[in-house]
Amino acid sequence: MPLGAGRAASVTISLDLLNRPLVVPWSLDNFVLTEEACMKLFVAEFVGTMLLVLLGDGVVAGVVLSKSKAEKSGWIVITTGWALGVAMAVYAVGRISGAHLNPAVTLGLAAVGKLPWGEAPVYIGGQMLGAFLGAVLVWLTYLVHWRATDDQSAKLLVFCTAPAIRNRAANVVTEIIGTFVLVFGVLALGANKAPNDTGLTPLLVGFLVWAIGLSLGGPTGYAINPARDLAPRIAHALLPIVGKGHSDWSYAWVPVVGPILGGIAGAAAYVGVFGQ
Repeated sequence: MPLGAGRAASVTISLDLLNRPLVVPWSLDNFVLTEEACMKLFVAEFVGTMLLVLLGDGVVAGVVLSKSKAEKSGWIVITTGWALGVAMAVYAVGRISGAHLNPAVTLGLAAVGKLPWGEAPVYIGGQMLGAFLGAVLVWLTYLVHWRATDDQSAKLLVFCTAPAIRNRAANVVTEIIGTFVLVFGVLALGANKAPNDTGLTPLLVGFLVWAIGLSLGGPTGYAINPARDLAPRIAHALLPIVGKGHSDWSYAWVPVVGPILGGIAGAAAYVGVFGQ
């Protein structure tokens, strides 16, 4: 999950850089990523994505695991928790990295020239490792609830998504559409100067994720973020979770491929329509 724009020569990034034009002095030929700048970007994406997954997977754990005080509180609680988690994560690191927190956002921005391709691995590496740590912290937070929960599929859902109806072609389309809306919406929000100036943009990004979850999340659980799904799925496979089942690797490519395609399409559509 999201917000993002890249940086020109400085590591400090304000959210209004989402709207920067496509005239680029930051091509790979002209751009040198210093070690210090690289580390700041990596740490920001690591911390932001860790917070995102800790709060997002944490609300799922509260709803689906047995004997939690939030048990069975429902979809509205899950979507609200994810939305607030996104907003808090973007507030935390947006000024440093632009808070992509999502490889689909990073690749979408790189594809339309709003991020140097050379920075993409730094962003994505931080996102994947941060998401993994966030999942581990959720496991520790709910440590005594894994044994109390018999449902193996519920335990897996804490970490990653699963479709309501398993049809991989349809599931990929759902993820493409959801991530298209996410990246298109993030760029549109970033183009509005007033909320950027008043610091409301991260909150509005949270509202965007909330809207996607409520309106488009029913078929697949709206991964819309490869790091949010894949890294916690790996954590599920590696952690000594009491009574866990398989990690559903046959489905794991869907919440990776779909969001990447949707993110690139969303960024391209925004630039194609508005030319920014």
